[in-house]
Amino acid sequence: MDNTLMWLFGYILFLNIYLYWLMGKDKDAAKKNLPRIPERHFFLFSILGGAVGAYLGMQAHRHKTQHRKFKIGMPIIIAVHVLIVILIAGVLL
Repeated sequence: MDNTLMWLFGYILFLNIYLYWLMGKDKDAAKKNLPRIPERHFFLFSILGGAVGAYLGMQAHRHKTQHRKFKIGMPIIIAVHVLIVILIAGVLL
């Protein structure tokens, strides 16, 4: 695998693990009435490549699953990312 693709894969993997973990951390903060993580933080890092981790974290931790912007927003971000990958793959092939 090309070195650039390895870095890209590592970056995407890191963001997804981070957002999965962050959903759990925010859920714990909500339960304990501690300061919360701003929603824009979740969306920023989701747009930058971590939407799958955020979505899986939502499901696993049962967190933000009733928030309309998360319930609809994360799948839309994932779909856009899939479309981008398909378009890039089509150009490169």
